[in-house]
Amino acid sequence: MSNRPRLRLVVLSSSLLVCSALSAQHALAQENPSQNLDQQFQSALAQYQAGKLAEASAQLESLSPHVPKSFEVHELLGLTYAAQLRNEKAIEQLEIAVRLKPDSAAARTNLATALAGSGKLELAETQFRKALALEPRDFDANHNLADFYLQANRMSDALPLLEQARRINPSSYSNGYDLALTYVLMGRRSDAQQLIQTMMQQRNTGELHNLLGQIDEKDGKFVEAANEFEIAAQMDPSEDNLFTWGSELLLHRTYEPAIDVFQQAAKRYPTSPRLLIGLGMALYSRGRYEESIKSLLAAADLDPTDPRCYLFLSKSYLSSPNQADDVIQRFRRYSELQPNNALAQYYYAVSLWKGKRLEETSVDFHAVESLLQKSIALDGTLADAHLQLGILYADQHESAKSLPEYQRALELNPNLSDAHYRLGQYYVRAGQKDQAQKEFAIYQQLQAQHMAAVDKERADVQQFVYSAKPASVTKP
Repeated sequence: MSNRPRLRLVVLSSSLLVCSALSAQHALAQENPSQNLDQQFQSALAQYQAGKLAEASAQLESLSPHVPKSFEVHELLGLTYAAQLRNEKAIEQLEIAVRLKPDSAAARTNLATALAGSGKLELAETQFRKALALEPRDFDANHNLADFYLQANRMSDALPLLEQARRINPSSYSNGYDLALTYVLMGRRSDAQQLIQTMMQQRNTGELHNLLGQIDEKDGKFVEAANEFEIAAQMDPSEDNLFTWGSELLLHRTYEPAIDVFQQAAKRYPTSPRLLIGLGMALYSRGRYEESIKSLLAAADLDPTDPRCYLFLSKSYLSSPNQADDVIQRFRRYSELQPNNALAQYYYAVSLWKGKRLEETSVDFHAVESLLQKSIALDGTLADAHLQLGILYADQHESAKSLPEYQRALELNPNLSDAHYRLGQYYVRAGQKDQAQKEFAIYQQLQAQHMAAVDKERADVQQFVYSAKPASVTKP
């Protein structure tokens, strides 16, 4: 699969920060007997806990000069800045806190989190590792460093930390899930499956069934995978789970159930482009072209720059010209939004030309030619663009210009059956019967096989599904 899953990790943000200042009012009172200062700190702490961050930071800023060596004040002020995304100020205060109490693992974790949030990853890693060195048997110290490595796609570094965290606290669901998913990503599917089954005895969730489905899919167990995805979607009918279930059915050409899943999902999440694209693809695969076009047009309107819907829209409208005007308008908009996209220009060209084939006299052939030439100029490897330009020239009785386009198309894709057929027609007109027969024979052979077209379409479906899945497994 094409995309690494977005691991359900702890996000490095102020929500991670551990406020060891919860008991600080007593410590501060010992450092400075002033009851007023103690009350100020307690007030700031209460404001922080209530989410009134501006008020908390203002109180702490006025308090800080009176107790410059108070670990608790600097730490809480750093946390308050971090919660307001004032990262540099947060780092400054948290660094002071670490200097004041270098043996505090929590302080180093807070600093590491702030550093990571500012993109200072090497410094953050150093602090996470120092926190772990201070408390090697602490669950959070192991899990936090593992999360950091997972965010950096360093699976092999994260794995032993996740395993250690699980040994320390086997009841942690989030750590267990991250460990299972990491096993899958590293090809250890049997270990992942065993862990998931153990976790299910404690907490049976949709996302665990989803992960089991991904394991079954990688093992070639389609029926089992589809069943797990169905259970996941029924337990948690999220957009992600419904999309994954429908996609699994679509990938394995179980079209009617896929249509039903996508239809129900689209009703639940009507603003989801990928669900509408999935529905359009499933409808197209069943030959329900007008319904397919309607769904794909809706997807294009929700996200006009998503290239995925246009591929299948370009297929569907050729089989149903009744909505030509609507289709052409979407392709025109796409070409204008993506002027340097070769496929966008190609789609628009073909829609102008073939979309109104029932009204051939209204076709602006010069505009079509210009768009095809622009598409080729942007990407000379588009075999279909060369083929269509050759056909256009032939239709305009410019056979000499069509020949090199057919030849180039076949250089780029020797299995392009229509190019062999058109080249055969050219040779017939040129009186080269042997060459024509050779091309027609190749055309008939490719048509008889049908496999190239089927495999191409399946590859297109896979590319869409795997690019749109939120938690696709990428490693064998």
